Amino acid sequence: MPDTIPAHKPRILLLSAYDADSHRRWREQLVASQSSFEWQTLTLPPRFFRWRIRGNALTWLNEPLLQQRWDLLLVTSMVDLVSIRGLHPHLASTPAVLYMHENQFAYPESQGQHASVDPQMVNLYSALAADVVLFNSDWNRRSFLEGVAGLYRKLPDGVPLETLDLLADKAQVVQVPIEDHLFVDRTEPLNRTCPHLLWNHRWEYDKGPDRLLLLLDELESQGQDFSLSVVGQTFRQQPEAFDAIRQGHGHRLVHWGFLPQRSDYDQLLSQADVVISSALHDFQGLSMLEAMASGCLALAPDRLAYPEYVPSSQLYPSVPDNAKAEARGAAHQLVTLMSESVDCRKPLEWGLGKLAAIYENILITTLEKHRVC
Repeated sequence: MPDTIPAHKPRILLLSAYDADSHRRWREQLVASQSSFEWQTLTLPPRFFRWRIRGNALTWLNEPLLQQRWDLLLVTSMVDLVSIRGLHPHLASTPAVLYMHENQFAYPESQGQHASVDPQMVNLYSALAADVVLFNSDWNRRSFLEGVAGLYRKLPDGVPLETLDLLADKAQVVQVPIEDHLFVDRTEPLNRTCPHLLWNHRWEYDKGPDRLLLLLDELESQGQDFSLSVVGQTFRQQPEAFDAIRQGHGHRLVHWGFLPQRSDYDQLLSQADVVISSALHDFQGLSMLEAMASGCLALAPDRLAYPEYVPSSQLYPSVPDNAKAEARGAAHQLVTLMSESVDCRKPLEWGLGKLAAIYENILITTLEKHRVC
């Protein structure tokens, strides 16, 4: 790590153009853990996705903080970095770090976000303009680079193929950290006879609630006893599968719906036995990692970022085109886990205490490199 830090604290402006819950947690945690820097933040609420990703530079056009000079810009994946710099020329030479919570090349098309290539181009231009591009998982990094290569193959001419290597060279993987207080030892052994299953994701279709329903039905048909908590961020409109889960498995429910108190959620993490993902879309899987840190076994499909931290014995075969077959495989994997002495593997290397130093190193290195240049 560079040991030369300016006498004054380097001033960093953090821009989050679509400040969803996970984005907010990441930036608040980062700012709190990096006291060597002076921070200011600009955020926009997580609504009107298309307008946010394409119009954030316009929304912030007269923002006083953007009239100031900064030592470093740290922007999230929804920020139009190129337009920000173009509209504020004094920021054109300010070094920038881009944090990719997600990338628009890997979002499910059925969500309606790919009718226009604009969201992808915002990601691409920002990544080209940034000095460093950070991804929260290797799956996120790979799917972005593959998506850019796929886009280039569709373009008629004038394609700068050399930028594929440029993007790969500046891309690094640094996860959203897990709070250290979540790494707790279980007070009770896993209940392998009637495991407490936890599904703790956003209540949206891309998290696979229909696949969860099929899994629960399959477990019941196989005679596997279980209790169930289905929690996470809820919305006014939600997939019908949730009603079917509550109707068909309500007698097994321990918790249902959003837990407004973080302490209640943390307690649930330490009480559950198995945390489940049925997702078709997840760039890191922070809710899975939190539960694993708290002592849960994981049950996740062998896809997306999950193989990066879920032991192979806790991955079930990924069959995205056949939900029933996937549910049978997941049920078989869970029954097998309950019959074996498999212990939880805590993702200790992704705790805040370890990742904070990596973030600090990246920020200081970027500042020092720019100062030398």
